[in-house]
Amino acid sequence: MKRLVTVVTGGSRGIGAAICRRLAAEGHDVAVGYVRDPDAAEKVVVEARAAGVRAVAVQGDTSVEADVDRLFEVAESKLGPVTCLVNNAAVTGPLGRLADVDTDTLRRVVDVNLVGTLLCARRAAQLMTPRGSGVIVNISSGAATLGSPGEYVHYAATKAAVDALTVGLAKELGPEGIRVNAVAPGVVDTEMHAAMGAPHRARKIGATVPLRRAGRADEIAAAVAWLMSPEASYTTGAVLRVAGGR
Repeated sequence: MKRLVTVVTGGSRGIGAAICRRLAAEGHDVAVGYVRDPDAAEKVVVEARAAGVRAVAVQGDTSVEADVDRLFEVAESKLGPVTCLVNNAAVTGPLGRLADVDTDTLRRVVDVNLVGTLLCARRAAQLMTPRGSGVIVNISSGAATLGSPGEYVHYAATKAAVDALTVGLAKELGPEGIRVNAVAPGVVDTEMHAAMGAPHRARKIGATVPLRRAGRADEIAAAVAWLMSPEASYTTGAVLRVAGGR
């Protein structure tokens, strides 16, 4: 039986860490991509190994082509042929109106959320196409359709681009046996909100959605796991919204 080897970018915390844990429980060997916190990444590796799978942490910036190449090289050398990719790494920058966002922040958000996602998707496609199979799941956002005025329209714009990438790449790679889908979370209770300067944002916005609460990282991970599974074998080009009805 072919082993499932999955690269998860931004896998050291929040939604990414939850995805790594869930996929490990489903039998995936995982390459945990991270940028700054080796201790957090190693903790996820230890948790994955406790589930009985192999795991490795790989440091790198997904917006840097050489780092992306090394991420996949390490994954393949340590774990085996990469069968799946979760494009999760993303940044927002501080909350605020577009008119007040500095250019460096704009470029960083585009570089990580869009260019990084494209670089990782391209590398996965290059590896998976000759093998005739593979699964890519991109992490989008409910912001892609809401626009997030007053908070981060630049972030929302990159996530709308991720949706377009998902639809187009699914059509492009479908004949090669590769499925491409996305999960679009709504507000999820993770440390990202504090990093944006609004630690209580998840609770505040969660109270306004139809389900009257913020989502949990494990709920997003469950959607990713389904899209990765044989149960989703006829699903490609889909953007699965997991946003409490918002």
